[in-house]
Amino acid sequence: MNRLLAPLFLAALLAPALADEAPKPPDPRYETRAEHDRNGIGKFFMGREIARVMGHQAADWLERPEREAEERTDLLLESLAFRDGEVVADIGCGSGFISRKISKKIGAKGTVYGVEIQQEMLDLLMKRMAMFRIENVQPILGTTTDPKVPPASCDTMIMVDVYHEFDFPYEMIRSMIAGLKKGGRIVFVEYRKEDPKVPIKEVHKMSEAQVKKEMSVHPELAYAETLPTLPRQHIIVFKKK
Repeated sequence: MNRLLAPLFLAALLAPALADEAPKPPDPRYETRAEHDRNGIGKFFMGREIARVMGHQAADWLERPEREAEERTDLLLESLAFRDGEVVADIGCGSGFISRKISKKIGAKGTVYGVEIQQEMLDLLMKRMAMFRIENVQPILGTTTDPKVPPASCDTMIMVDVYHEFDFPYEMIRSMIAGLKKGGRIVFVEYRKEDPKVPIKEVHKMSEAQVKKEMSVHPELAYAETLPTLPRQHIIVFKKK
């Protein structure tokens, strides 16, 4: 081969490999800031900083004795009026505090998908389900972008103090919509950012307006209602069209 052409030939061969290794452009949906809340991850979605995920090491906090009095989950379940035989996905179920309460509301014919991205949390979930002899809760190991529930399977997907920690909120909601039946509900339970008296770190709160803003990019969802039932949290409901 001509010595002058050899470098050009080698460059042509290497070009595809170099292109594969080139850094991907940042996702325009997200913004990263050097200055941010120390309880957040420095990544922002539609103006809101994403909070740090609670690790399985802090699971005892989910089962704290005072939680029922603080959050009144009895009122939450009453407000949502779960039906016998319903299929519910508890997204970010943790140790199963909410899952086991929902399991009683939907009865033996119903199913709760306990979804987590940490296997350690799922191990705790199933340990507690065995302890309480609950058989209608199924564990699912999801990812940060997909809960991995069966397509069009769920009547309700609920997130209790969870959505604000999603690393990829847009992608996760897209996947959740795919897992909902037509007319199914997505329920956000989030500490009220509008209320400075709620004793939770700011990055772990969400306003009703912010939730609506972030759901506005999903045309398949329609805002249904906000239930003013709980002492510290919003219950914000969207339905799949």
